[in-house]
Amino acid sequence: MPTLHDITTFFDDTPPHGKSPWVVPPSPRPIDIVEYDETWPMQYAERESQIRHSLGALVLDIFHAGSTSVPGLPAKPVIDIELIVADPSHEALWLTPLVDLGYILTVREPWWFEHRCLTASDRSVNLHVFGPDSPEPWKQRIFRDHLRHNTNDRMLYADAKRAAALAATDRGETMMEYNRRKQSVIRDIYTRAFIAAGLTPG
Repeated sequence: MPTLHDITTFFDDTPPHGKSPWVVPPSPRPIDIVEYDETWPMQYAERESQIRHSLGALVLDIFHAGSTSVPGLPAKPVIDIELIVADPSHEALWLTPLVDLGYILTVREPWWFEHRCLTASDRSVNLHVFGPDSPEPWKQRIFRDHLRHNTNDRMLYADAKRAAALAATDRGETMMEYNRRKQSVIRDIYTRAFIAAGLTPG
């Protein structure tokens, strides 16, 4: 389990010199932010069931993350799932069953908590894979739960998402640029979320 310091500290996920995280490089495409869809939790539940059935005991934890997990929050119509396995670097154990379910490995970041990201073939799901010692899933839970209960920060984040999506789409940017446009607002919300959870930001 990560330390409280690790959970409240943001670590640089920039790749080492000469390395790339991309298994499948991103391409610019319009970013569409839509109103909250009441079916998103059901879509997640269906995907979770498939993954649990496919991986069995390899699933140490799995949960719905990202904006589609926050009722009332506008979002890209893409379900974010956090999957915890014992060792993400041991891809031979867990990757093939997910590929058989239609997921495509798009990101491999061994320097950032052994993070992997897979995308559903129809782009309806982003599946993030971490190990049990990674602080990132804990951050995601804290952020999600804070937005579920804090109307002001939920509205602030919604405005930031819409503005970032409009700017990124107008400029033909990738999802990475869209995420960077939201980062300062996200970090501010994280600070309040950590405090609300009884944690002292690092």
